[in-house]
Amino acid sequence: MKKTTKPAAKAVKCAAPKACAKKTCAKKAVKPATKAIAFTLRADAKKSVFLAGTFNDWNPTATKMSFKKDLYATTVKLAAGTYEYKFVVDGIWMADPECADFVANDKGTLNSVITVK
Repeated sequence: MKKTTKPAAKAVKCAAPKACAKKTCAKKAVKPATKAIAFTLRADAKKSVFLAGTFNDWNPTATKMSFKKDLYATTVKLAAGTYEYKFVVDGIWMADPECADFVANDKGTLNSVITVK
């Protein structure tokens, strides 16, 4: 049986040093703030549409998009930063046709880019 252990919590400067006997406390590191970012794609109904990108390790089936009124949509919580993404429609990868920011990838196609502030 393989043993797994959790990494030790990072020691951070104590927020209340008078209340704490030590100068540092073993608190968990604070997670960065995230924003709910909406992704949408206009496509015909009865398609299988997913969102893949650097935020989900380019997993083509991790983030399913739901259909309402001629629009597929999903919301992803993202921390500040720049992310690349594509839509996967019926197994075919495509850049966001409504996104003006893009970069070339190693497949010879384009990835859409979104920057979260």
